[in-house]
Amino acid sequence: MDQPLGYCTNVHAGADLQTTRQNLQQHALGVKQIVSPEAPMGIGLWLSASAAAKLRQDEQFDDFRDWLIESGLVPYTMNGFPFGDFHQEIVKHDVYQPTWAEAARQAYTADLINLLDRLLPAEQEATISTLPICWGTPAPAEAALQQAAQYLLELAEQLRQLEEESGRCISICLEPEPGCYLDRSEDIVNFFQSYLLPAGNEETTRRYLRVCHDVCHAAVMFEPQADVLNRYVKAGLQVGKVQVSSAVILPREVTSSSQLAPALEQLAGFAEDRYLHQTVVQSSDGSSTRFYEDLHIALDEIDLSKAVGTEWRVHFHVPIYLETFAHLHTSRADVEACLATCQQLDLKTSFEVETYAWGVLPAELQVPELATGIAREIEWFKQL
Repeated sequence: MDQPLGYCTNVHAGADLQTTRQNLQQHALGVKQIVSPEAPMGIGLWLSASAAAKLRQDEQFDDFRDWLIESGLVPYTMNGFPFGDFHQEIVKHDVYQPTWAEAARQAYTADLINLLDRLLPAEQEATISTLPICWGTPAPAEAALQQAAQYLLELAEQLRQLEEESGRCISICLEPEPGCYLDRSEDIVNFFQSYLLPAGNEETTRRYLRVCHDVCHAAVMFEPQADVLNRYVKAGLQVGKVQVSSAVILPREVTSSSQLAPALEQLAGFAEDRYLHQTVVQSSDGSSTRFYEDLHIALDEIDLSKAVGTEWRVHFHVPIYLETFAHLHTSRADVEACLATCQQLDLKTSFEVETYAWGVLPAELQVPELATGIAREIEWFKQL
C-alpha cells in the first residue's frame, strides 16, 4: 500500500499534553515496534483543544517535535473531531460541541493547522478530520449553517496561502456520522453545493475542504461503500482521508432464526454509557430503516415479534479484523469493499485505523495489551 497508513490516537485516554505524550510513549511506540520497527510509522494524532493551544504556545513544542522525529512517529493526519476529553465518564452528545457555527471550533482547527505545519517534514501533505457541522436534532438554523460555511471557507483561504508560502497542502475533511446534520454521503454533497461552492473560488474550496470517509458510519447507514465513494468522485469532491473502522451487525439470518433472543442479549452488552451508539434497523423486506440515536433506546423499544427478519447496524467501532463473534457479525466486508473501490477509482487518500472503543468493548473482545490489538488491525489491513 502506497498511501499513508496509521492509527488514530484518540483511542488513548487523557486530554492534557503530558498524558498525550505518555500515551504515545507507551502505546504508539509499542505498535511501531510490532508493525514498523525499522521505519517511521504514521499516527493520526489527536490533541484536545486545550492541549493543542498549549502546545502551540508552549516552549515544549520543539522538544515534542524532536521527540516525534527521533521516535519515528509521523503525524500525517490529525483528528479534529473531539474537542474536549474524549474519554471522560460520559461523552455521548458532548463530542459534537462546539459546532462549526461557533468560533471555538474554527480556532481549535486553526491551532491544529499551525501544529501540523510545524510538526511535519517540508512539503508533506496532511489532513484534519472534523465533525459534520453539528448533531442533527434539532435541525440547525439557516444562520448557523451560513456561519459554519463561512468559518470553513475562511480556513480554506488560510490553507491556500499556507501552501503558496510553504508548499505544504493541508486539508480539512468533513466526516459524516449517523444522526449528525451531515450523516449520509448525499448530505455532504448537498452541503458543498448549497453552502460552500456558491461562495466562489471553487478551486480553493475543493482543494482544501474535503471529505473524511468513515467506513463504519456508511455501513451503519446502509450505504454501500462503492456508492458513497463514487458519489463523491462524481461531485468533484476529494476524499482526503478514510477512517478504517467496523460496525457491529445483527444480521438478518440471525434475527430470522431461533437465535434472535440470545443475539439481542449479546447486543445489549454493547449498550455502554460513555459513547453514543447510533443504531439503524432495516425492515425485514429491506424497504425501510429506522434510526435510533443510541443502542439502548432501540433495545428498550424492541418488539421481538417485529424484530424477526430485521437487520441491525450499530455505531460501535470494533476491531477491524473481526468478522463474527458468537451471534453477532461485523461490517468487515465493508472495509474490504472500501479499499477495493479506492483502488479501482485510484483515489489518492490516506488511511487511518480508528477503533477508539477498545476501552469499552465487552470483556470477551478485550486484549491483554492495547498495542498488540492495534498492531493486529494494521497488519490485517496491510494484507488486503
